[in-house]
Order: sequence, then C-alpha cells, then structure tokens
Amino acid sequence: MAKKNWTRKETIVAFNIYCKIPFRSSSKTNPTVIKYANIIGRSPSALNMKIGNFGRLDPELRRKGITGLVNGSKLEEVIWNEFNGNWEKLAFESEKFIAEFQNKKIEQIDDFNIDDLPQGIDRKTIVKSRVNQSFFRSTILSSYNLRCCITGLSIPDFLVASHIKPWSKDKKNRTNPHNGLCLNSIHDKAFDKGFITVTPDFKVKVSDFFNDYSKDKSVNDFFIKYHNQKIIKPERFLPTHEFLDYHFQNIFIQ
Repeated sequence: MAKKNWTRKETIVAFNIYCKIPFRSSSKTNPTVIKYANIIGRSPSALNMKIGNFGRLDPELRRKGITGLVNGSKLEEVIWNEFNGNWEKLAFESEKFIAEFQNKKIEQIDDFNIDDLPQGIDRKTIVKSRVNQSFFRSTILSSYNLRCCITGLSIPDFLVASHIKPWSKDKKNRTNPHNGLCLNSIHDKAFDKGFITVTPDFKVKVSDFFNDYSKDKSVNDFFIKYHNQKIIKPERFLPTHEFLDYHFQNIFIQ
C-alpha cells in the first residue's frame, strides 16, 4: 500500500513536537514521539523522520553542525516559514489540531485540564492563554535539555520557563521561545524581581543588593558565586540580544 502524503494539519503537529522535545532525544522509541504518532495516526518512525526534516531547516542547529535529515518536503518549508516567528499562532493552532485528532475540544486535552471556566469570551481567552503557556514551557525546557541554564539543575519539577521580557510588557512575544530562559524556581524568582540578570553576551550578573549578605554562605552558594559565569546555552531558540538587553537595562537592580 502506498504511503499517504502528510497533510497540513499533521505537519503542523509535527512542528509542535519538534519544538517540544530535545532534538537529540528524538527517536522512534521516544515516549513523546510514540504518543503523538498514535494521535495523528502515523508510525513513530514516520513522525521522528518528520521532526528530523524540520531540523534541517533550523539555522541554529546548522550553526552547531547538527543538520537534521537531508531530504524533506516543500510542505515542511511552508509550515516552517509560516509559523517560525509566529509562535502564538503555532501554539494554539497546533494544539487545537491535536485535540481534533482525538475528537476532543482543546480544553479537554489532559495536558491542560481546564475545568470550571466561565463561558463566552473570558473562557476562550483563558483557554488560549493556558495552552500558549504550556507550549512555551515545553519548548523552553526542551531547548535547554531540561537543565537550569545557570546551575545545571535537571529536576523538571523545579524548573521554570522564565520570560526575559515580561508578558505584561510585550504581549506579542509571550510565546516566543527566544524570549525565554530555563531557570530553577529560586533563580526564576530572583530574575523576575531583577536581583539577577543575563547580559546580551550570556553572562550572569548578580545585583549589588547581595553585598550586604556576602557573609551568608547560602547567598554565596545560590547567587554570588554565579556572578560573571556564562549560562548554559540552549540547543535551539537562543535568547535574542533585544530581550536580554531589555531585562538588563529595565529590570535588573544594579
């Protein structure tokens, strides 16, 4: 039997999965690949190959010498060009298609568990926000291979997808993975409040606020010792100079 061509919806879902799992971890035996292959009615090998095809289009992977698969389809290029940079559209549309493949509404997907919401416009707004937040978190954590970019901590329950430029300041880039860092919960709080920052050259800067606590061993262990240290860069979706400079100039407490 001849293999059926990939549809637009299937390819958009494949791009979603490309963003949400570490590229080096993608394989036909990866549980996430298996899960979504079953959802869209493709084999894990086929979905894994499609993820590899998207890898060939990613300039950040190419700069690292990671080329993905050599061959691919024109549709992949079309989807890449349509959604790469239009992250809110990718997040919500792809998750909506995942729900459709399961004959569910998007708020019924197990990943979101959205119950007891008001009807009408407020409900739609909350659902979309929750879906986009979930996509952003998955994309950021996968890009950093589930490691805090400052400490290297790799316990997922303690990791946070931190916005560099806050949601409230830039609605357009709420779901943009180039506007994110993977931090542990303590450093996420400190980053959010401006007690630490990451400079445009990817160095951690610690606020002078901590000088008064320099004799406190825990302060040294958690903060001061990381001053001027380079962060662990992500495999994909490197933070942009624009977002890092905004945080350094506007939020960081010198």
